[in-house]
Parts: sequence; structure tokens; C-alpha cells
Amino acid sequence: MAMTIGVLADTHGLLRPEVLGAFYGVEHILHAGDIGDAEILNVLRTIAPVTAIRGNIDQAGACAKLPPTEAVELGGLLFYLVHSIRDLDLKPDAAKISVVVSGHSHKPSVHTEKHVLYLNPGSAGPRRFRLPVTVAIVEISDAKAVANLVDLVSPEAPTI
Repeated sequence: MAMTIGVLADTHGLLRPEVLGAFYGVEHILHAGDIGDAEILNVLRTIAPVTAIRGNIDQAGACAKLPPTEAVELGGLLFYLVHSIRDLDLKPDAAKISVVVSGHSHKPSVHTEKHVLYLNPGSAGPRRFRLPVTVAIVEISDAKAVANLVDLVSPEAPTI
């Protein structure tokens, strides 16, 4: 089953308008924590259904009530969300997980290990240090997930 998924993390209370443009047409959105403001999830839900987990800054309000991890089946593949990859408490390949989504580090990365795709979409919120401001788009086709990182802000843009 073909499907397009928008993936983000570490918004820290800032939903950039570029995220909405990047996620135009996605069928589901995954947020890997450090949301910072529950209204962000409400806005994202106007685009597509949202699966979200809490991050280490989500200590109060509606975001604090989100689970620390979540598994969701999308496009016939099992996705597992955990805010910090260091907190991964299972063996994804043994658990038949196809994609592990994490955040926390603000460093975007995509790699495959033991047939599991590991995706950190980077930070979509305020820029930290000289790290990029990014999200990811995951395309599912023929029972395979392919992730592409999307730069939202040029490297020369000022930090917020």
C-alpha cells in the first residue's frame, strides 16, 4: 500500500509555516516529541491524522499526557516512535518494526540497520547552534519505506 508520511520532532513550541508547506498532501504525520505546545498538534491535524509522543520538555499540559513511545502501522509497515534513541528498549528487527523514528538530538539522520530504517527528522523548531532546521517525508511503496530529509530554512537564515 503506497502512502506518504510527514515526520517531525523538536518543535519546542514553534510551528514554522514551512512545515505546513512541506507536509502538503501527506496522509499521516508523526511527531517524535518535544512538541512544546499542544496547539501545534491541532494545527497539524488540519493536514492529516497525527501520532505523537512526548519528549523531555513536554512536562505540563496536554503534551505531558502523551505516551513516551508509540507504535503505529502505516502503509502496512510498523513504525515505532521514541524521543531519544538512547531510550530504545526493544530490538526493532525482532519486534518486526520497519521504521524507528526518534528526535531529541536535533541532528537529522537516516540509516538502515538489520533491515530497519532509523529516522531522526532533526529539529523543525528553533534552530540550535548551527544545526539545520528539517523535517522528513517518508514514502511507502511496495512494502518499503524511503525517507527524505527536507531543509526548511537556508543555512544563512538567522536563528530564532
